[in-house]
Amino acid sequence: MTTAKTSDRHIKMQLSRRGLLGFGFASGALAIGGAGLGMVASSPAQAQGAQAAQRIADHFSSVKSMTGEFVQFGPRGEQTGGKFFLSRPGKLRFNYEAPSSVRVISDGKAVVVGNSKLKTWELYPLSSTPLKLLLSNRIDLSKSQVKSIKEEPDLLTIVLGDRSVFGNSTISMMFDPKSFELRQWTIRDAQGKDTSVMIYNVKQGVAFDPSVFKIPYDEVRKKTTLR
Repeated sequence: MTTAKTSDRHIKMQLSRRGLLGFGFASGALAIGGAGLGMVASSPAQAQGAQAAQRIADHFSSVKSMTGEFVQFGPRGEQTGGKFFLSRPGKLRFNYEAPSSVRVISDGKAVVVGNSKLKTWELYPLSSTPLKLLLSNRIDLSKSQVKSIKEEPDLLTIVLGDRSVFGNSTISMMFDPKSFELRQWTIRDAQGKDTSVMIYNVKQGVAFDPSVFKIPYDEVRKKTTLR
């Protein structure tokens, strides 16, 4: 496992600035820009790529729970790691490995960033973060949130965003076009800075105790910074 190289305070600042985590590097030979599958494709290749992207997105959305390990890279090369837990719709938890004391929890309504060492919390509505798109029950590529679809022989990248909600922030999700598995995602903030997260040792269809995604609201309200 990768050793954390940033301080707890630095990690916390990273998360709040980047809109809470990201993963993936958007690159590819075939780009389908603008809306999504609802737009008129300018070539058969683009139409085929859009259809393939929706099949992959549907497969990912059908995975209702997963857990595994992650490595996170900040915009200046900062590197941290830990374990993640995901349950649709809307639930996510990131436990950062020592020496970090940071944890991120989404219970389907809100997202909190907690630091047990500093005894601080930051609270965000889930609906105001790009994580909402990652954790939804279905990723519909016919909607206007789709910024681009980029396809390579061994990689397919879907870039999502909603300017009316997230401003210029976007989330890029990268999939294996053969296995349909999510490899990574990246969140780009309004300043164009990326935070990337790679996931591995992933297990799907896992049953979680409800406490995994429980936010201690009483504690949060006492020591929270609203966003």
